[in-house]
Amino acid sequence: MNILTKQTLSRRTTLRAGAATLALPMLDAMQSRSSAASGNKPPKRIVLVHRPLGTYHPHLVPETEGLKYKATRYLETLEEHRGKFTLLSGVAHLGYPNGHWTDAAIFTGTYPEGIARSDNIHNTISIDQLIAEKIGHHTRVSSMTLNTANCASISWNRKGVPVPFMRSRTQLFKRLFVDGSPEQISREMDRLKHGHSILDDMRGQLKLLRLDVGAGDRSRLDLLTTSIREAERMLQQDEAWVAKPKPEVDAQEKDFARHNNWVESQEKWYRLIQLALQTDSTRVITYGLGEQNNNGVPGLEIGHHDASHHGKNPEKIEQFARYEEKEYEKFSKFLSQLAETDEGNGSLLENTQVLLTSNLGDASAHASSNLPTFLAGGGFQHKGHLAFDREKNYPLSNLYLRMIQRFDINIDRFGTSTSVLSELG
Repeated sequence: MNILTKQTLSRRTTLRAGAATLALPMLDAMQSRSSAASGNKPPKRIVLVHRPLGTYHPHLVPETEGLKYKATRYLETLEEHRGKFTLLSGVAHLGYPNGHWTDAAIFTGTYPEGIARSDNIHNTISIDQLIAEKIGHHTRVSSMTLNTANCASISWNRKGVPVPFMRSRTQLFKRLFVDGSPEQISREMDRLKHGHSILDDMRGQLKLLRLDVGAGDRSRLDLLTTSIREAERMLQQDEAWVAKPKPEVDAQEKDFARHNNWVESQEKWYRLIQLALQTDSTRVITYGLGEQNNNGVPGLEIGHHDASHHGKNPEKIEQFARYEEKEYEKFSKFLSQLAETDEGNGSLLENTQVLLTSNLGDASAHASSNLPTFLAGGGFQHKGHLAFDREKNYPLSNLYLRMIQRFDINIDRFGTSTSVLSELG
């Protein structure tokens, strides 16, 4: 019989030796007696990762379906995770034009009319923001949008407005894991209160302005009102957390300050994402990868974008494959980090839906069909390779709808869904 002499052990307990600190994994003693007795489950999370340049399908998609596929060149990098993910082939947002700008709608699945022109996008809410509306209040940060790409955003709110994103790893680390001094916390609380007063004043001005404009302008002002309401919600959440100690982790700001090449940069971003999830700092993360360059990476001789538009040139295809191989290797390592993080009731991977996809299928043709799509973890009954018709693609939003429903959000449509994908349980 194990008898606890304390009610609980703090989740912030660390081992210290000199200047070094080591965060402990989740221990039984870190759970309350009632929690341990009732077998409370760890929270559900979601990570969405976007790659902008499609894939070279012959190196990715196996010939057979199911878990007993023969691993292709790219799937060999994910071999240790066989059974923990599903590669979906033959999926797309149906009716989308061929072009790079469709990345804006990769996680919204908005109607084709909304994405028809790159200079006039009318978007809808993205899957991450819909889920954040449901669970975002439980954590210090309701959702994180991390974007190293050149697009405006891959995350959109309910009014179809792009969500601000972060590009700095060190700023993100500070926000999540570096406590301010008492003076800094006091200044931050004053700043938040000042933010409330500004928003109150703006709301009053908008009410008066509505009386002097027409119907079309009022709808535009409604959009501003919604943005103010969201800003107020974020301020309230920040106020609730500003004085609470941040979790300690076995990493420092300097670990994320610099990188020698894009491969190392990607690895550092994935590590930050893992830390954010492990410490329950957020449960909703969107990460946009960028177009890479060949600086400082042996074997890469031309740029990523140039290689992706290979025109079936064997030499360019090989260059493109080397970029992709490294991206899939880093993705595989990220899945390993999640799988190795024990939460007492399953691993972090088992409790996190991880989606990796692209707005392009064949970047060489700017094709928006046959989007390379992985879903890992999340407690699904994974199929290895789940193949749909490559000529008449299956709606990607059907998968999104299933992912949303796993968060106990009772909706029957999302984006351009036609039904809900049921093959993964």
